[in-house]
Amino acid sequence: MDWPDLHALELLVAVGELDSLSAAARRTGTAQPNASRTVARLERRWGVRLLERSSRGSTLTPDGRQLANSAERVLARCRQLQQEVERVRGAAAGHVTAAASITVAEYLAPAWLAQFRLTHPEVELRLQVCNSAEVLRRTTAGEVDVGFVETPQLPPGLGGTTVAVDRLLLVVTADHPWADRPGGIEAAELAAEPLVVRESGSGTRSTLDQALAGHALVAPAMELSSNAAVLGAARAGAGPAVLSELVVRAEVESGRLRTVPVHDRQLERRLQAVWRPPLPSGPAADLVAIAVPASPLTTSTAQA
Repeated sequence: MDWPDLHALELLVAVGELDSLSAAARRTGTAQPNASRTVARLERRWGVRLLERSSRGSTLTPDGRQLANSAERVLARCRQLQQEVERVRGAAAGHVTAAASITVAEYLAPAWLAQFRLTHPEVELRLQVCNSAEVLRRTTAGEVDVGFVETPQLPPGLGGTTVAVDRLLLVVTADHPWADRPGGIEAAELAAEPLVVRESGSGTRSTLDQALAGHALVAPAMELSSNAAVLGAARAGAGPAVLSELVVRAEVESGRLRTVPVHDRQLERRLQAVWRPPLPSGPAADLVAIAVPASPLTTSTAQA
């Protein structure tokens, strides 16, 4: 059989998603005349009219849409094959690729990586640093062998085990009205205050949003994409912030910031190692074991 090339299938799928041959050509990096010829070749090969052509542009026929849906499934399987090739090639070459959320990467992962290096000097370990939502996406997609996140919930299809339990602390400057409040504040008061927060998708932000669910949240004073930026803004008086105890410990101990209890909310989250089943094996499993010395992988629970 004369199989269609994958680029032609990608172009067909893009036409269906964008409802435009010209837009699909731009997405796939194909010159417009070449895109037209590619689809025409598919039509001749399959004996099916794929495009409705008009002066306003070209869109898929009903048959074209049906075949584009099938083509997307073929491409998805091809992507899975490529990911499996990369995984096998990495294992054979002694590579481990991990992704870690920013808090984990900054405060916990360095010790893990140092210990891994001592026990596996022949293995190349690559650590990608991003927020928790992106770690979960890369793990689900098979782009990394294992991920480390701070998010409260794992998406379906991933397994995980707890690495540590981390507390989030509300911190303010010494001259803030909450700094000397006996007994702290309530969640409703926290929700009504413009806060300096991490970006959506970070585990810290997800935990905070979940803790304040049910309260009307005012717009943040600032939304920043790193712990250091949030900490610096809070220290400069831009507003209260809720950050990991790991992040604020030095500032609190020095007196530059003060903690304020939120007495009707438990601001804790589990830091988790996550993977796409089956369980990690080889050096990837060893990395997780270093992070979770008291919890062997055999006790981990895959999320359904």
